[in-house]
Amino acid sequence: MSQTEQPHTDTTRVLLVDDHELIRHGLATAFLLDPATEVVGQAGSVTEAMEAFATHAPAVVVTDLQLPDGTGLDIVRAIRRDSPDTGVVVLTMHSGDEQIFAAMEAGASAFVGKDAPSTEVVKAAKHAAVSPRTFLCASLSGAMIRRMSGETNRLSDREHEVLVLLADGLGAMQIASTLFMSESTAKSHITRIYQKLGATNRAQALVTAMRSGLLSSMGPGGY
Repeated sequence: MSQTEQPHTDTTRVLLVDDHELIRHGLATAFLLDPATEVVGQAGSVTEAMEAFATHAPAVVVTDLQLPDGTGLDIVRAIRRDSPDTGVVVLTMHSGDEQIFAAMEAGASAFVGKDAPSTEVVKAAKHAAVSPRTFLCASLSGAMIRRMSGETNRLSDREHEVLVLLADGLGAMQIASTLFMSESTAKSHITRIYQKLGATNRAQALVTAMRSGLLSSMGPGGY
């Protein structure tokens, strides 16, 4: 086996994807300064990224959002579909609410603006290696507040109750019994909660709810 085919057990193996060589080299330098990480490959497009991913099997992929033959979200979705335990960090100059929610919904582990210090990218990559299915984003709380300020995205009182029970670990059948509703109605509430929070599963919904204050401000039943 070549050296790149032998994962180091004491380092986080990282693949960098950006169509600007200068940015890739800058990121590589930042990771080089952290002894807990190792850059095992670099790529400048979606195609190159997926080839490098297959070759090097990194623990984390750090990818730009805009690429010549697609987007970083194409990489996120492909990796999330075939390798759910791999961390994926989206790095972009365009860090608006729409991009944040798109990255979260695609299954990214973290979202970092290119105006952030390089140490934040390294921190996000290390988070992604440990918790690939949670979403780290410094701007998420503000984005959620702006999203929830619209009437169509606010949780109803009943959805609040369901959210608290989800946080307590109850499933749809238990929630239905607790709130005296049918299981199908409970499932409908859960689906709407996920949609409004921009989440695809319970873990993402609860993380988003806690970061945006929806659970912490809900009294004894919340976090």
